[in-house]
Amino acid sequence: MKLTGGCYCGALRYEAGGKPILKAQCHCRECQYHSGGGPNYFMVMPGDEFAYTSGTPKQFTRDDLEAPVTREFCSNCGTHILTRRLDMADMVLKVGTLDDPAVFRAPKMAIFTIDEQPFHLIDPDIPTFERRPQR
Repeated sequence: MKLTGGCYCGALRYEAGGKPILKAQCHCRECQYHSGGGPNYFMVMPGDEFAYTSGTPKQFTRDDLEAPVTREFCSNCGTHILTRRLDMADMVLKVGTLDDPAVFRAPKMAIFTIDEQPFHLIDPDIPTFERRPQR
């Protein structure tokens, strides 16, 4: 599978290859900041099959967290493209940045529901986890 996408202004473009490892929605407080209040829909994709085809993202990592992640985004329009975790070679690709977000279809789980807001919607047929599920 080859997925393409980019940021809102077009300065960043990417290709992501391989099969999605996980399709989910995240309700953590950090994702609420990035999404404007809603859950964040994402796919975990093989990190070695992802490449920016144009532009260079800006990166941000909080230094006050025990297990920080690195977020990559467009320095021009601010679109959040992906998240990288230090403990994982794969990367967390934001579904809204895909050229065809419909390929996502639906999340297979909801995570960090401990931070879920009353206006968030979760399909009652998918598993939910208060935090990140154990592998």
